[in-house]
Amino acid sequence: MKKYGSLVPLCEKDVMGRLKEVFNEDFSHRKPFITKEMMKYQTRHPKSSTCSFRVFYNKHMLDMDDLTTLDGQNWLNDQIINMYGELIMDAVPEKVHFFNSFFHRQLVTKGYNGVKRWTKKVDLFKKTLLLIPIHLEVHWSLITVNIPNRVISFYDSQGIHFKFCVENIRKYLLTEAKEKNQPEFLQGWQTAVTKCIPQQKNDSDCGVFVLQYCKCLALDQPFQFSQEDMPRVRKRIYKELCECRLID
Repeated sequence: MKKYGSLVPLCEKDVMGRLKEVFNEDFSHRKPFITKEMMKYQTRHPKSSTCSFRVFYNKHMLDMDDLTTLDGQNWLNDQIINMYGELIMDAVPEKVHFFNSFFHRQLVTKGYNGVKRWTKKVDLFKKTLLLIPIHLEVHWSLITVNIPNRVISFYDSQGIHFKFCVENIRKYLLTEAKEKNQPEFLQGWQTAVTKCIPQQKNDSDCGVFVLQYCKCLALDQPFQFSQEDMPRVRKRIYKELCECRLID
């Protein structure tokens, strides 16, 4: 139970599943006893005792302040977006490159030279899919780039289209192609607004939708989720971050 730092995402089903996994045995007949033990644990370990819980992955570190943004209807922060994006990228490293959520902000404020070194160790034009989270004040959107087809797409869970963001990325790609001596990518780019995608029905789940879009696109999975799935998706993302791996 300590593995997740908090009992927020942990339920009876989780414990039963973990026991079966470890002992290769069905503990359904012990359910009342297990429930009682869980309640004892909660009493002995109040949430305040989890304040020192940390998750480390590559250069990322999440604490409980970060992880609790996945609870209820909290807004996801940059730390959650960026570590989860790296988990996605590491699951399909030859195919996907995920840009840090500060990339677009840096591009806008400092221009190409401000982000030139961000791709020092990666050749974007050998990838299939680029994932670029966009954070504008209080809203998350997603820009994707299909490198082989030269298509820049915009995904938004409220149906908004920030044309200037797409144009910023188009100009960036042209400059990157010129700097990296990739003349075949200096023309032929198209932009698209992706419609008929799952939409949020509140003001707090935009970040969760962006991460779910990213995972589905990277793993070639259909968008079979909706607003009603968000509590489950939030819990799954919490576990994936704590375990430092994606869960099907």
